[in-house]
Amino acid sequence: MTTISGLPAHVLLVHFVVVLVPLTALLVMLCAVWPAARRRLVWFVVAMAIVTMVLTPLTVEAGEWLYAQQSEPSATLQTHAERGAYMPYLSAAMLLVAIVLAAMHVMEGRSDRRRAVANVVIAFVAVAVGISAIVAAVRTGDSGAHAVWGGS
Repeated sequence: MTTISGLPAHVLLVHFVVVLVPLTALLVMLCAVWPAARRRLVWFVVAMAIVTMVLTPLTVEAGEWLYAQQSEPSATLQTHAERGAYMPYLSAAMLLVAIVLAAMHVMEGRSDRRRAVANVVIAFVAVAVGISAIVAAVRTGDSGAHAVWGGS
């Protein structure tokens, strides 16, 4: 997908990713550290992670097409492209964590010491992935905004 109604697809899709990545990351972290939130939101979080996982590579692919249209890309645009290339991996990591959270939710009825350890481990992983995804989204978006709008 390169254009939508004559506009570069990246310009339109990026707005979804800018909202979905941090929102999904926050919800993943919330479900990982707060069992009551997991019970109520886990399936919604899995759905959000799936949508994010689908839209992120499409946005990156559309951005690569737009980047290829530049005769001499600026250093800022190159930085944006390099940072954007990592976003599908972080979206995949969030989806994986969301799936593990859903599995933990399904197995919640079982009382087991190993489950307590698994809760702590997945909470740690979820927070690490969530913070990484948010930071990467902000840094990628910031470099993209600088590439388009310059210093203003």
